[in-house]
Amino acid sequence: MAIEAQEIEDLIRTGFPDARITITDLAGDGNHFAAEVIDESFRGQNRVQQQRAVYAALKGKMDGNHGELHALALTTKIPD
Repeated sequence: MAIEAQEIEDLIRTGFPDARITITDLAGDGNHFAAEVIDESFRGQNRVQQQRAVYAALKGKMDGNHGELHALALTTKIPD
């Protein structure tokens, strides 16, 4: 089952309400997305910690073979 870009953004937004979030459907198939999340809460965290926090906000949508989201190219940043 495919997932919509808006659903991904909404899930991330619950964990990062003030973030600038950009979601791109890379293949147009609802399975392969890119996300850029820019949030002040990332300050002082390394990239792994930042990305783990975003994946946690996805609430299992990427878990295992039965996850709705199959691929997410994730970029996290601190605001300039």
